[in-house]
Amino acid sequence: MKTHLVGPETKRLEHRAFEVDDAEAFFALNGDPEVMRFTGEPMLSSVDEARQAISDYTDFEEFGFGRWACVLKSEGTVVGFCGLKYLRDLDEVDVGYRFIPEYWGRGLATEACVASLDFGFNVLGLEQIVAFVLPGNAASFRVLEKAGMQCEGEIDYDGTRVVRYVMRRDSRVAEGSGQGRTEGEG
Repeated sequence: MKTHLVGPETKRLEHRAFEVDDAEAFFALNGDPEVMRFTGEPMLSSVDEARQAISDYTDFEEFGFGRWACVLKSEGTVVGFCGLKYLRDLDEVDVGYRFIPEYWGRGLATEACVASLDFGFNVLGLEQIVAFVLPGNAASFRVLEKAGMQCEGEIDYDGTRVVRYVMRRDSRVAEGSGQGRTEGEG
């Protein structure tokens, strides 16, 4: 199995695995209540906790892919994450993303999401990719819809009510979803 520590590159973003040296940026992202409000996950409480979370992240070794750090090329700065995660309990692959608030509203989440979807279909050969969003997170709904994903309604996942989005390889090819939309859309 190939390990994809480096993910897709877009006009503005590079995707790569987080490194322990990224702990401050990882904490800025995952310790911010505004960012974490719609994740359903606990906030990190320190840079040391962020460093440990990066060290403990095994998705790349286990599955060959994972959530990549999104590095803004113009600044050389980690501004968020985006990528794919294998959900063992559902036997599905999920696309997910988070960005530091000062970078919201620039189309970076859409750009990263489209690139991750393309990577999943074109490099990994996936047949379907899902996303789960907490109700009320209108910004994430827009990102996924701009990326070409289709809403399938609400479901209960992991004890939480979420909105399920999906993109299938066959519908993507038929509709041309995701093609040529990584440059600054959002």
